[in-house]
Amino acid sequence: MKNKALDLTKQFPESPRKIMGGYVHLARMRDKARAKAAGTVGEYIYPCPLDKRLLEFLEINDAAFYEAAQKLENAKLADWISQKARKRSPEEIHQWNEMFLSRQPDNPESLQYFVSLRNKIAPEREGVKTWVDLLDLEEGRPAAVSRGK
Repeated sequence: MKNKALDLTKQFPESPRKIMGGYVHLARMRDKARAKAAGTVGEYIYPCPLDKRLLEFLEINDAAFYEAAQKLENAKLADWISQKARKRSPEEIHQWNEMFLSRQPDNPESLQYFVSLRNKIAPEREGVKTWVDLLDLEEGRPAAVSRGK
């Protein structure tokens, strides 16, 4: 079965918060990989720095994931990740997910870039501090819109 790729020039990929196969960001990375293969990735990047963080944790290379995302439907892709990824305990996965969701700019240049992006979208939203919150804010998701001031 051929997976239908999203047209990321017209719609957003999943939120990084969505859990797939136990991992945050996996569904978003899947959407971007499929859109890249279909030529509908728009301004999104696969693999972006956030994708690379997840791939490093999984110990799966970006080319292998890219190929699997195109060939496998969602449930089978989650199974493939379970088989191919480095074996981790549920607690290790939970801790990684929490770290990923709470990641903030970690140096002055990164902070400056983050603030400039946030200020273009919603300068009044100073409570938006994490990269995931910024993505959700930029893509108009209620979770980010309802948090912070």
